[in-house]
Amino acid sequence: MKIEILGPGCSRCRAAEENVKRALAELNLDAEVLHVTDPKEIALRRIFLTPAVVVDEEVRCSGRVPDVAEIKQWLAQPGR
Repeated sequence: MKIEILGPGCSRCRAAEENVKRALAELNLDAEVLHVTDPKEIALRRIFLTPAVVVDEEVRCSGRVPDVAEIKQWLAQPGR
């Protein structure tokens, strides 16, 4: 599984990344977690509001910090 946090590295982006890592730990899942800060790369993905969280190439949220419970729901879905 690959999870990307897209954003410039602000406090909200760091909070989103921390929540992703906490959800992974609580579910005992392993994933590659990357932080994409390049504005050109973010624009190429058509992300206009940051932070954004992308799980396996699917944008799960944009413009807000998802809480741990919400992230756990995404990760616990069948087929994941």
